[in-house]
Amino acid sequence: MHFRIPALILAACFTSPLLAQELPNIIIVYADDLGYGDLSCYNPKAAYKTPRLDQMAAEGIRFTDAHSPCTICSPSRYGLYSGQQVHRTSRRCTAFEGPGGPSYIKPGEMTIADMVKKQGYRTGVFGKWHVGLTWYDKNGKKLGGGFKNSLLIDYEKSTPLEDGPNTKGFDESFITPNCPTTDPLYVYIDNGMVPVPASQRHKRDNVPNPGGKWRWDNDEGWMSPNYKFVDADLLFYDKTLQFITNHRKNRADKPFFVVFSTQIAHAPVLPAPEFDGKTKAGARGDFVYELDALTGRLLDAIKELGIDENTLIMFNADNGPETMHAVWMREDHQHDPAGGLRGVKRDAWEGGHRVPFIARWPGRIPTGQVTSQMTNTTDIFATVASVVGYTLPDDVAVDSYDMLPVMIGTQEDGDPVRPHMLTQSFRSEFQLRQGHWKYLDHKGSGGNSYAKGSLKKYAIPEAAPEATGQLYDLTADRGETKNLFFAESAKRRELQTLLAKLTAKGGRSAPTGREPLGMENIPKLK
Repeated sequence: MHFRIPALILAACFTSPLLAQELPNIIIVYADDLGYGDLSCYNPKAAYKTPRLDQMAAEGIRFTDAHSPCTICSPSRYGLYSGQQVHRTSRRCTAFEGPGGPSYIKPGEMTIADMVKKQGYRTGVFGKWHVGLTWYDKNGKKLGGGFKNSLLIDYEKSTPLEDGPNTKGFDESFITPNCPTTDPLYVYIDNGMVPVPASQRHKRDNVPNPGGKWRWDNDEGWMSPNYKFVDADLLFYDKTLQFITNHRKNRADKPFFVVFSTQIAHAPVLPAPEFDGKTKAGARGDFVYELDALTGRLLDAIKELGIDENTLIMFNADNGPETMHAVWMREDHQHDPAGGLRGVKRDAWEGGHRVPFIARWPGRIPTGQVTSQMTNTTDIFATVASVVGYTLPDDVAVDSYDMLPVMIGTQEDGDPVRPHMLTQSFRSEFQLRQGHWKYLDHKGSGGNSYAKGSLKKYAIPEAAPEATGQLYDLTADRGETKNLFFAESAKRRELQTLLAKLTAKGGRSAPTGREPLGMENIPKLK
């Protein structure tokens, strides 16, 4: 049973006296392990269609050179909430599991939710959190990660969570601490509290195994009774919609900001029953179709509530497709989740971090735009600040650029917003883009091994085996096959010097003195 908008609530939304809402509502749909080739608007050869996201792109703007901050989820999510690369925390890239933490977000560090609250927004986040949380045992000792420590949690001492979303700028939250169906601890956290502690042992045999393999990476561990695996994203969608409809009923004079943090298409692949068989591309095709459908339902709800014209929706993903997902989709369905790019999740090559990014705002973003402007998930922070008219201090969101001029069509591709861009791979190593040049400050993929196993068939011989790094010209070599480390030594040294500057302690990659556009400078579409 899914949450629907009752007629009485809709009536209340439309008949309540409204004060003029000057700022737009803002929704972020954040996907998981979704590759550059996983949407049909990005990949004409996709083995299935994603009609609602294709529609969203046609009604707004689609970025073809958008990137996640990292090639795994937790650091990228930190980038979304902080506008910064995770190395600014002085910590390495990791994906939290068990009672892992503390949060990447430092005490007192401004988040995107903190920022919009200063401008009068009510804020919510629903779904996967995964930026680290602090848990205590019965003696008040902080617990480290790992599955066994889940049983040592003292929930009375640990909650309300000291570094959960409600301490990071969110008024309402309903989250899971880690990947909802992969990494125990399998519990729900409702506004900083755990209503039902983990007390049962999860056995993977209790969840479906479509195709005999798509249950892969469902770790056994401790869970709350009645925890949902197959219906996880339906639950997160329902919570998101409840937040929006309740807000419109009770606070219609104020704008809202909400993150719908899905777990599609993370392993294990568990499409809800209503989406089973909806595509001819197996379980993962059905799974991505579910994500498409839920985004479409959100778009429909916004229209039904009468706030479509004044709602900015952004769709983005935290990294490229999972290794075995890419292998199986290529083998079984002739579908390439990486969209022809080299690499997958964890890899520093483009397939590991080039991801879909779509924005739609009917009142302000012109339709049918496709841009090659280089952007990063970290840029959502400064872009939202520009929308809401908040001047960012120089020590906040230091890797965030304002992409709003691109979205509203006032800055063309020939005038790049970003002169450069940082990303990090699974092993915390750096990559640097400058225009069409890409420098990798390491050898190899930065993540997966291509020497043996399922990925061996995708190995490409190293063109400069003695090189300590990699340099590619993405215009001439989109597949990153020809390492120009020695052949273009002057450019390589230039980028090495720039990388050292941008990653230095106390450094930044975004400009200082950023000024927001503000609503008065965003043209209204006729």
